[in-house]
Amino acid sequence: CSTATEDDAPNRYSRTDRTTYSRYSRDANSSGSSIPSNALEKRIEELERELAKERQENARLMKVTQDKEELIGKLKEEIDLLNR
Repeated sequence: CSTATEDDAPNRYSRTDRTTYSRYSRDANSSGSSIPSNALEKRIEELERELAKERQENARLMKVTQDKEELIGKLKEEIDLLNR
């Protein structure tokens, strides 16, 4: 359940961010910015790819953490049984 939500996160943010960045890059260029808009767009796309990778890594680490917490819980139960 939580994995599906995490997988949707990059798509949900990318679309909004892309719209926002495009708007800002157009405004900057119309005011005489020395950075070409295609360079800004390439940088934005690069950052979006990095962000997607980081989100995937974060989701993977969260799953590893959950798995380890479950294992710790099971081991604690086993210790309790052995102590009785």
